[in-house]
Amino acid sequence: MAGRVVLITGASRGIGAAVARRLAAEGDTLALVGLEPDELAKVAADCGPEAGWWEVDVTDTAALGEAVAEIAERYGRIDVVVANAGIAAPGFSRSMDPAVWERVINVDLFGVWRTVHTTLPHLIDSKGYLLLVSSLAAVVHIPGLASYNVAKAGVEALGNSLRTELRHLGVKVGVAHLTFVDTDMVRGVDEHPVFGKVRTGVPLVSRVYPLELAVDKFARGIDRRSRVVHVPGWIGVMKVFRSLWPYVVEAGSRFSVPKADRAALADIEARGRAASSRASGAGGLADSEIAVAAARKVAG
Repeated sequence: MAGRVVLITGASRGIGAAVARRLAAEGDTLALVGLEPDELAKVAADCGPEAGWWEVDVTDTAALGEAVAEIAERYGRIDVVVANAGIAAPGFSRSMDPAVWERVINVDLFGVWRTVHTTLPHLIDSKGYLLLVSSLAAVVHIPGLASYNVAKAGVEALGNSLRTELRHLGVKVGVAHLTFVDTDMVRGVDEHPVFGKVRTGVPLVSRVYPLELAVDKFARGIDRRSRVVHVPGWIGVMKVFRSLWPYVVEAGSRFSVPKADRAALADIEARGRAASSRASGAGGLADSEIAVAAARKVAG
């Protein structure tokens, strides 16, 4: 078995799938974790005969633990973990579906924590590398994505804490910060009748960068076991001045948010709160179906 054994969550689509394909092409062995089994199988087929896939919801601690145990048993080790699974659900906190708001936190923050907790014993054994996927949203908190902002800020804090906690054990920890990259999730946000206009109206985040840029940055960061990965590089400069950005966002949103707030209420009235608040993109739809099924099971 050549190269490293790399476990990636959220590997069905987008950045997770593209990074998996790149690393496989460079000789690594991929363990793919995510929803949408048909998509996972396609990505695994592209990653070579040694690649495997596991259909797992990262909010299910037991299922995730079982998958990690199977991966470790199958390959004998885990060298790299990319905690990438995430969703985004646009909406203002006062009016969007509270269950969806909380689901974003559960997937994007607690899902990362569960991934860390279940894989860490294997990374300690291999003195491996852990990359947590945060976002520019941890630094610049644009309106209409509060739950996403909160989750990604938490991921950054978790990564910074783990980096110090694990250094003496030989495990390196990186945190990736991305602006908007051309993925299904971002396209889904832009298709929202209200919040697509909110995002594209904010100069700092109006541009969508090509997926290949993120793949290059991630692959290089994993190779170097980097402490940070910035997509694009100017995010590193923005982090230095992070105390200023709330004032910039507040000033820039002074007139647009009241208008968007009224539009959001009208959209909820027209389409219903569930449709207006749903997580974005094909991956978001798959996650919504999982969440609804789980809620029905709990309800009996």
